[in-house]
Amino acid sequence: MSFQLIMLALGIVLIIEGIGPLLFPNRWRAYLKDISNQNQQLLQRLGGGLVTAGVVLLIIFS
Repeated sequence: MSFQLIMLALGIVLIIEGIGPLLFPNRWRAYLKDISNQNQQLLQRLGGGLVTAGVVLLIIFS
C-alpha cells in the first residue's frame, strides 16, 4: 500500500467526518452530548465494531 493511497483514504475520511458539523452544527452538538452520556462499555463495543468493520473492508478490498 503506497503512502499516496493512505493519504487519499485519510482525506476521504476527513471529508466524510466533516460533513456533519459543517452542515448541521446544532444537531452535531446534540449528537455528541447524547454520545457522551452513554455507558462506557457501550461506546467501547461500538468502537470495536467500527474497527472490525474497517479491518474487514480493508481485507476485502485490498
